[in-house]
Amino acid sequence: MSISVRNITKLYGRQKALDNISIEIKPGEIVGLLGPNGAGKSTLMKILTCFLPPTSGEASVCGFDVLEQSIEVRNRVGYLPENNPLYLDLYVKEFLVFIAGLRKFTGNRNQRVADIIALTGLEPEQNKKIGALSKGYRQRVGLAQALIHDPEVLILDEPTSGLDPNQLLEIRSLIKETGKAKTVMLSTHIMQEVEAICDRAIIIHQGRIVADDTTRNLQSLSASKTIIQVEFSSEIEAALLFAIPGVLEIIHPASKIWRLYTDPGKDIRADIFQFAVAHQLTVLSLHREEQKMEDVFQELTKK
Repeated sequence: MSISVRNITKLYGRQKALDNISIEIKPGEIVGLLGPNGAGKSTLMKILTCFLPPTSGEASVCGFDVLEQSIEVRNRVGYLPENNPLYLDLYVKEFLVFIAGLRKFTGNRNQRVADIIALTGLEPEQNKKIGALSKGYRQRVGLAQALIHDPEVLILDEPTSGLDPNQLLEIRSLIKETGKAKTVMLSTHIMQEVEAICDRAIIIHQGRIVADDTTRNLQSLSASKTIIQVEFSSEIEAALLFAIPGVLEIIHPASKIWRLYTDPGKDIRADIFQFAVAHQLTVLSLHREEQKMEDVFQELTKK
């Protein structure tokens, strides 16, 4: 296994950041680690990259124990932390040569830096100081430093945080391309990120794994209900809506707007109109949508 986590628990004082979790990730997988803020994603990544010791349990990367063989682990992992710490006064090319030296890259360092600059699309900016780069290009530099020593495993913590839509698409494409030959674990709380990049998703909530499956299976799970959104002309009691045949769940996201969850494939729009007539209501808007993966995420991470 590229990554193996066995019954890991991490305590910060009395707070339990990770609660007896186990994960196995095979070589070549691109795995999304999802969860709301504070779920334990970054803590797990810091354990796997040897920045934090677990309170209990065992973890290994490429067969090397994170506590007993941390140097071997670090040699095989490329890590992009959430805050992407960089030396802002260094030039891009200068910084990557420096990192290649720290990583003790044994080949032609200048050629390796040139190859990584080309791979990450940094050629136009390679002679600029890092402090002068946009957020998107800084993320590229962070990814470049994680790749410079040709690691077997990439661990990326919120790699697209704060990017604009164009930058986000570029970084997603870059991660997917570089992940073809490596095992990748990336953390995010954005479900679309996982759909775009990952083969598999692990959802963590309050330090525990609440789902671990392929993205395709999660997408199938997300189709387990149909949603009808309706806006009435007046406020009504929620209990009345359960009288509509087929309604399983009700959410009231805004004044006069209701989201009605039904069995998949069941169309209750005609019943809603009949309900409105019976209660002297005007239907201002009505549309049907399939449940999205974000809805599954929200359902699994409710407190």
